[in-house]
Amino acid sequence: MVRNAATVRLGGTFCHHCTSRTSGGRGRTLRTVSTKPEGGTPPTPTLTERRKAATQLDIARAAAELFTEHGPDGTTAEDIALRAGVALRTFYRYFRSKQDAVAPLLAGGADRWRRMLAATEPGAGLPEALERSIAASLTPADEATEEGLRWTRGLLRAAAEDPALRAVWYRVNQESEERLRGVVAGLAGPDADLLEVRLAAAAATDAIRIALETWSETEAPVRGEGAPAELAVRCLRELMGGMRLLRGQGGG
Repeated sequence: MVRNAATVRLGGTFCHHCTSRTSGGRGRTLRTVSTKPEGGTPPTPTLTERRKAATQLDIARAAAELFTEHGPDGTTAEDIALRAGVALRTFYRYFRSKQDAVAPLLAGGADRWRRMLAATEPGAGLPEALERSIAASLTPADEATEEGLRWTRGLLRAAAEDPALRAVWYRVNQESEERLRGVVAGLAGPDADLLEVRLAAAAATDAIRIALETWSETEAPVRGEGAPAELAVRCLRELMGGMRLLRGQGGG
């Protein structure tokens, strides 16, 4: 049971976009994927899509709050549905398990970071673009962002003792890495080696994952030494230091 994590009200800073939903608790995953490339103008969602996304987000917030307060073992799907103000059948319309319900929140920060990276000006070096975007996405700009990092810490602490929640975290990171490849390829240019592109996407994703996991195990602050941004940039430099793709762009 998670007792030492702060209970926070989730303001949506790290949870703007849901990445997947599940149907009927039958294990069939329905994934919502934009038809536009990363960094392009996304299609305007319909009213029905906006309502569904809002419901998913309400459920995800409720799940994260309860996991932070009581841990996964002390939380049921019924508890989450009650906190979110929806029927239990509505919960299972979108999520197959209580742990799966937090996926939209965990994925939101990665979505925001990829859009930031994709918006990098043409000609910018890939190493610098990755470092700047990672540091910016993990550095709190306001109180709501700080709260987002704190509940992320609470969820990762809960995941350490819950294999199902940990599996959701790993799945979210794998999906983020897959989406990141196209962004990295666009920044690296048409002559970039595809293996190097995949390695760069994997390294950048793992740098953030390892940084957040390491930070969650400590009481380090959200800014400065030992904070997620500082740790992630350090991880990125270590993981990508020997890549030809980066050396060709002036990387260290």
